[in-house]
Amino acid sequence: MSDTMARQGGQYKIPQSVLVVIHTADLQVLLIRRADAAEEFWQSVTGSKDSLAEDLAATAAREVREETGIDAAAPGCRLRDWGLENVYAIYPQWRHRYAPGVYLNTEHVFGLCVPPETPVVLNPREHTSYAWMAWRDAAGRCFSPSNAEAILWLPRFV
Repeated sequence: MSDTMARQGGQYKIPQSVLVVIHTADLQVLLIRRADAAEEFWQSVTGSKDSLAEDLAATAAREVREETGIDAAAPGCRLRDWGLENVYAIYPQWRHRYAPGVYLNTEHVFGLCVPPETPVVLNPREHTSYAWMAWRDAAGRCFSPSNAEAILWLPRFV
């Protein structure tokens, strides 16, 4: 989500977000590289709720579509709430997107199983490239420790 989108109408980002580990049944994981960060900032799909009333699964599906072009409701896809939460300090370079005094975000973890060869269409304002890789390799490549940990949980949820 861009800064402009994050502060529509003077509204700040909501410090409730999703992390969606997109994977195939054989544990290949999709990672995407952020456009607004260091070259090696690889991650899964992430994003904040658009409103307090937005359901977390709806947030996950929306963010997946916005960032990768994948429809979480398409045949062969299965979006699943893993029931895991991470609470972390918001990185200083992105803190301006949140209301003054907001320093923590609560991230809800989802998995999205997709068919092999699912096409990926990145939003170029958000991500510059993508890669499918084995789950352990993907965990090792993630910038965020909470993202890496979520990927390491993947075999328990398949």
